[in-house]
Amino acid sequence: MIKYENPNGYIEITNNYFSHLIGHVAQSCFGVTRMVSSNTYQSIKSVIKNKVDRVDVDTTDQGVIVKSVNGQLVVDLYIAVSYGVNINAIADSITHKVRYSVESATDLTVAEVNVHVAGLN
Repeated sequence: MIKYENPNGYIEITNNYFSHLIGHVAQSCFGVTRMVSSNTYQSIKSVIKNKVDRVDVDTTDQGVIVKSVNGQLVVDLYIAVSYGVNINAIADSITHKVRYSVESATDLTVAEVNVHVAGLN
């Protein structure tokens, strides 16, 4: 949970909100095929959710890690990209789009967006 103060009081935003917001933004970028689990916990959680629900589960929060460092956000994204696309261009596009979306939605500063390409489709 990230908590910050504005002139009207305190605002608390959950990491779940950031994960879904950033996941949707990243998946909307050209060349991104899917989000990839960043750790074994997310992988196991996804498998169990799919088995229990027996439906296609929204996995946009997979592969998104958000941390608050000195009042600024640090975002790590784990993605899979399409074969034959320029990975540098995709990473730059995601970085700019995530930074703009988060800063306009929350008024928080995004210090870093680290894009990790963990798969190729």
